[in-house]
Amino acid sequence: MTDFLERRLTVIHYYCLGSNMPSCLVLLLLFLHLVCTIKVPLDPNIQRDLIQPPTIIKQSAKNYIVDPRDNILIECEAQGNPYPMFSWTKNGKFYNVAKDPRVSFRRRSGTLEIEIHGGGRPEDYEGEYQCSARNQHGTALSNKILLQVSRSPLWPKENLDPVVVNEGAFLILQCNPPHGLPPPVIFWMSSLMEPIVQDKRVSQGLNGDLYFSNVLRQDTQTDYSCNARSHFTHTIQQKNPYTLKVLTTRGVPERTPTFLLPTGTSSSKLVLRDEDLLLECIASGVPTPDIMWYKKGGELPSRKLKFENFNKTLRIIGVSEEDSGEYFCQASNKMGSIRHTISVRVKAAPYWLDEPKNLILAPGENGRLVCRASGSPKPTIQWFMNGDATEGAPNPNFEIAGDTIIFREVQSGNSAVYQCNASNEHGYLLANAFVSILDVPSRMLGPRNQLIRVIEYNRTQLDCPFFGSPIPTLRWFKNGQGSNLDGGNYRVHENGTLEINTVRKEDQGKYTCVATNILGNAENTVRLEVKEPTRIVKGPEDQIAKRGSSVHLDCRVRSDSSLRLTVTWIKDDTQLYINSRMKKDEDGLTIFGVAEKDQGAYTCVAKTELDQDSSKAYLTIQETSSPTSRLTSQLIDKPDPPQDLELTEPSVRSVRLTWVPGDDNNSPITGFIVQFEEDRHQPGTWHNLASVPANVNSVILQLSPYVNYQFRVLALNELGSSMPSPSSERFQTAGAPPETNPGDVKGAGTSKNNMEITWTPLNSTQAYGPNLRYNVKWRQRHTGEPWSNITVWDNKHVVWNTPVYTQYELRVQAENEFGKAPEPSTMIGYSGEDYPKAAPTDIKLRVMNSTAISLQWTRVAPASIQGSLLEYRAYFWRESSLLKGVWVSRKKQQQSFMGDRVRGIVSQLIPYSIYKLYLVAVNGRGDGPKSDVKEFTTPEGVPSAPKYFRVYEPNREMIVVEWGHPEHPNGNLTAYNLRIQPFNGTRTGKAVFETLSRNQTKYTLQRTDPVSRYRFAINARTQVGAGEVITAESPVRLDEVSPTSVSSKSPAPVTDAPTEVPTIPPTSSGATTLLATTSTTSVTTTTAGTESSLVAITRIPNIATTGPSLWNLTALPNTYWANITWMHNLEPGSVFMVEYTDSNNTVKTVPVKAHVPSIQLFDLVPGMTYRVRVYSQEHPSVTSLYVTFDTSSAYTKNQVDIATQGWFIGLMCAVALLVLILLIVCFIKRSRGGKYPVREKKEVALGPDDNKEGDGSFDYSDEDNKPLQGSQTSLDGTIKQQESDDSLVDYGEGGEGQFNEDGSFIGQYTVKKDKDETEGNESSEATSPVNAIYSLA
Repeated sequence: MTDFLERRLTVIHYYCLGSNMPSCLVLLLLFLHLVCTIKVPLDPNIQRDLIQPPTIIKQSAKNYIVDPRDNILIECEAQGNPYPMFSWTKNGKFYNVAKDPRVSFRRRSGTLEIEIHGGGRPEDYEGEYQCSARNQHGTALSNKILLQVSRSPLWPKENLDPVVVNEGAFLILQCNPPHGLPPPVIFWMSSLMEPIVQDKRVSQGLNGDLYFSNVLRQDTQTDYSCNARSHFTHTIQQKNPYTLKVLTTRGVPERTPTFLLPTGTSSSKLVLRDEDLLLECIASGVPTPDIMWYKKGGELPSRKLKFENFNKTLRIIGVSEEDSGEYFCQASNKMGSIRHTISVRVKAAPYWLDEPKNLILAPGENGRLVCRASGSPKPTIQWFMNGDATEGAPNPNFEIAGDTIIFREVQSGNSAVYQCNASNEHGYLLANAFVSILDVPSRMLGPRNQLIRVIEYNRTQLDCPFFGSPIPTLRWFKNGQGSNLDGGNYRVHENGTLEINTVRKEDQGKYTCVATNILGNAENTVRLEVKEPTRIVKGPEDQIAKRGSSVHLDCRVRSDSSLRLTVTWIKDDTQLYINSRMKKDEDGLTIFGVAEKDQGAYTCVAKTELDQDSSKAYLTIQETSSPTSRLTSQLIDKPDPPQDLELTEPSVRSVRLTWVPGDDNNSPITGFIVQFEEDRHQPGTWHNLASVPANVNSVILQLSPYVNYQFRVLALNELGSSMPSPSSERFQTAGAPPETNPGDVKGAGTSKNNMEITWTPLNSTQAYGPNLRYNVKWRQRHTGEPWSNITVWDNKHVVWNTPVYTQYELRVQAENEFGKAPEPSTMIGYSGEDYPKAAPTDIKLRVMNSTAISLQWTRVAPASIQGSLLEYRAYFWRESSLLKGVWVSRKKQQQSFMGDRVRGIVSQLIPYSIYKLYLVAVNGRGDGPKSDVKEFTTPEGVPSAPKYFRVYEPNREMIVVEWGHPEHPNGNLTAYNLRIQPFNGTRTGKAVFETLSRNQTKYTLQRTDPVSRYRFAINARTQVGAGEVITAESPVRLDEVSPTSVSSKSPAPVTDAPTEVPTIPPTSSGATTLLATTSTTSVTTTTAGTESSLVAITRIPNIATTGPSLWNLTALPNTYWANITWMHNLEPGSVFMVEYTDSNNTVKTVPVKAHVPSIQLFDLVPGMTYRVRVYSQEHPSVTSLYVTFDTSSAYTKNQVDIATQGWFIGLMCAVALLVLILLIVCFIKRSRGGKYPVREKKEVALGPDDNKEGDGSFDYSDEDNKPLQGSQTSLDGTIKQQESDDSLVDYGEGGEGQFNEDGSFIGQYTVKKDKDETEGNESSEATSPVNAIYSLA
């Protein structure tokens, strides 16, 4: 990699010599963005051996207020290797802790402990503190901590005169609390410590004063005292009480509102981003005014809005820049209203867009630290190295470019801690990020010589965690063979894991992974054993048995002999206890003397430590017959077929059919079906003719003329129909003229000069006689010309040389040897159309929004249509995007406007683009000529959702959120909105909103507690507004249990009613548990294995509910999709949200608005476990329970051995026959003395097919696919070394200067042996597999 970086930097260097510095810097940053830093594994053994500059992990708050009664702790915790030393500054100067006996360091920590008990004065320790953590690799700094001591000053003594006020007047009782640190909590009480009742008329303001909108007589019943409670001591100080005297009058005059707070008609308010905005309006008046709030030019932000103090206070939680603007409060009563305007400005202390992250590099590598922050006003960025300013200190290994430090060819001594300080007038941010230079040989991290056992045809992964600096290259080898495993059935992941997509018997063996960097090699081995899947080859079948008899339920299992097999039986989802009446053996389960309690569903479960299979059947117990009955009880079955069919009473169009019913097999016959077959038009095809009640065994059949009938009868009972009876003798009816004419007569042109007349012919029972034919007539409409006619035996006729699109009258009459059918009806048809001759004109275009335009045009004259006008059609295409560097597809799209219209709307356009458009008229033949081409521009729109949204937890302290830029930005992105809301079960916390840079695609959240999960929602913004929101949740920890998950090992609850489950083929994977959407019923089914790709889902019967609800949620999954259905009692047209979560805890939601409550989820991952639920968008509390399902593994479908396929065997035989013929021809030519021409080597170059000299021999091998000379191909396709003295490296690595797909240099650490050095060192001993591996590595 070092050589690769040097070459790339050299190219950039020469480019920079001939260009300006800004473009050079951009190119350099783009290049450095591709450089991946080293990730140190969490293995304690690794971290213990590696150097690490200091990192601050815990510190006190920036504004730190302490209780004067307690000892003072100023926290500063750090980590590093070696462990850092700590020092402090106070008010910018070194603070010598050793000189103050009351101050000491906490053991193995930088935290200061200040002893106050015993006479210490806490005020002496007030000031600004900063901690430094230092080791030999760098220095980290804490924030500047402002230490202040809490103060609770006493209320000054004062004598308050009684307050005298007229009834109905307003009154303000001032509190004026003393200043405290932090400010005290203010509340009003009487001198008897009873709280003052507050309402719309009487309330406390934010400043602590008590406001009366109007005074009433009852206000004199108490006195009023202002109280202040301190934060730390919780002591309450009381101000001398006010005594209130109200002068009453005979009537209180009503008056219009006036504002007590704030005063005047307008005011302003400054608030910082993420703080709560508090706006207050208190008014007087009689009657008491009502307060209403509004925002000029927009809506109040309802999601983070709260009204407090009886609507007098407006609180907006966590304000952002978009909350700036003018707000006004309106006070109104029946006498009038007044308004006060408050102008709100939102500023922001610095906040992170891209906080610098620790950087770990190998010697000679490059990297960068990025520190990007935003704020209002924009913060300034200042860099420090180990606590010292970097200005004026040039360093050949790094360069500062604004908010970025660029490192080039770092060396071992360049480790340091860099501080980034972003500050403005409202605050500052300080971040530490170290750059650590590691020089570590390759080493393996996982357990050695692992044994992995896997079931055949499953997917498996062989882990090989490794580490090294520089990052090692990793290769896998099987059974010591010198060929790297990657591609085809194998896939090597970046973390070293080897994934085998479909494991087969031949994959069994010993696998070796080798990690290599310039400092050394490391290897580990994994042994893979492939086991035969467990299969139930013959499972139990549904049975009906008499009470007291014996029943045998089959369960024959085939499994791998090396695995321990256990077979258990489950009855009605509960494990079966084998008692003395039962016997379990290798072939199944036998139950002796069955009783009613033995009835139920029996499931045989065959299980090994790797997989399991199951099969289910239902046993029904039938009561024996009464002892007095003379008949023996029989099993219920379908009836026997009727017998002895007889035809009597023949007539022209009828005959009587009589039969003898068969045995009903203990289930009463409910009816009979008479079927017929005729031998002229559809011989061998039976049709239903009549249905007959059960108490009748004879019927007169109404027949059609000229049909040679044959009859049979089927009996019906509740179990189904019997087998057909024997056929009757044939019965021929006499002929007659047709009684009906053909239907669906149509006339339409297939070209511009013809008309094709078609109709539906009569069937065999409508022909009524031989030689059925059709008399076809036609003439132009409204011309008075005579009919043209022709007789045809088909069902169509084509009339040629017709004028373009002309109306015709049509008649089609049936006729046979006995006569004609009645006179037919006249139908209207049209001759063929031609293309329209004219285009729409006067096209007017108006842009409606970013995705739609309206069109208006002048219609084409009817004579120019030359057919039936179907539509006007707009063809449009995207010419270019207004965003720079965006490739656009110029593929034409179309929008149809049906009928004879003169206006329409073209929608689904892409915003911020240049389009071109033209119109055509369309008839049945096709498009007419094009109109003039119009060009238009769509304005900016809102962006689409981010391409992806991932949430993961690298550790328990932080959550990382990553997303991709929108696939369709639809304009210039301005920012991303990120919403973060903690939740724990059904409880949710306060949502936090972050506005992120348009270039940011990653966000890190520090956990505030270890229990809560987080729900994230993100969308992108343009100047037009916010785009589509995509949501995700933080993953569920392994130690947490989902409330809706059900273990496949535990039985589901017993159902009240038996549930019918479809038969499922044997499977090699474990059972999939599906949790039904009711609280009382669960159903367990198993997934299909290689024989079936679908999972059988049992539908739960409907359950009555009260109120809006969802139930009966079912899932039918396949490999890449799943059908989801449910039931509900909500209003028609309700919108549902389908939420599904995969095994990686990625949550996705899909809206559904359909008459049929169902959806098909696409793009699922094969072999993945999903949890799905459905809830109402309008009423999120109306939700179903969760259902869990598994998608089928992709590799289980169509796994066919090519060697057993017929086409492959045939192809190979053909090739062998061709070779044999060529050899015979060659032999004949030789025997006759024939010669093949030989090319002169010096005159004619051999062509690509001339593999040998012209000596009469042929070579049918492909030169590119030959094994190496001196090698022989083994049975498993690998190449074994024999007598070659070439190193495998010569064939495995290639020459220097080659590059992998990711651009890395292949030969960066490979030392290729000179071939000459190995000559003469041949040995009769076999080449060592390990040596071959190292030669490749």
